Amino acid sequence: MTTSHTSLEQPGRGRLDATSLARVAIFAAIVAVLGLPGSFSVAGGVPITFQTLGVMLTGAILGPWLGALSMTVFMALVALGLPLLAGGRGGIGVFFGPSAGYLFGWILAAFVIGLIVHAGNRKPVTWRTFLAMIVGGILAIYAIGIPVQSAVTRLPIGDTVLTSLVFIPGDLIKAVIATIIVMTLVKAYPRAFRRTWASQNASVAERV
Repeated sequence: MTTSHTSLEQPGRGRLDATSLARVAIFAAIVAVLGLPGSFSVAGGVPITFQTLGVMLTGAILGPWLGALSMTVFMALVALGLPLLAGGRGGIGVFFGPSAGYLFGWILAAFVIGLIVHAGNRKPVTWRTFLAMIVGGILAIYAIGIPVQSAVTRLPIGDTVLTSLVFIPGDLIKAVIATIIVMTLVKAYPRAFRRTWASQNASVAERV
């Protein structure tokens, strides 16, 4: 008999139960808490914060749909004026500044990370989780953030890309930390993901 490595099954994409809504709220709160240490700005006025680490964890643990919903809720609360961004920032004005594209990128990031981490409904593995953090947690955010920053600051796109390179080392560190946390949860507390994974035998080639 084949034994599958499972956790609680996640509700269907089109259905939200009370537990799912609570998880959405909890991860929005986690991202807010990670903003408490504050931030510091580099060229172009875009702040560096720990909050993208929370975005990475949100997508990986909640999955694509709930992860994106959690970040959408977070952005809605920020737009309403709650000081949830690093440094106590909030209000509709932040969505018209140089960091606006990066903020909207958080929604896409959570979605992409969730898709990759749980691709094929398979149990997360180290290499795929880290890949998700790079593609979703860095590239997807930059894909929206850099063009918007360029437009707002009126700095040529090429120059904006170059100034954004200063973020890469920190983002890579956050990607590593997020991967470690996710894989630790997979082994120690798989119920955190609230989903049923495919049989281990179906993904034996992916073992790390």
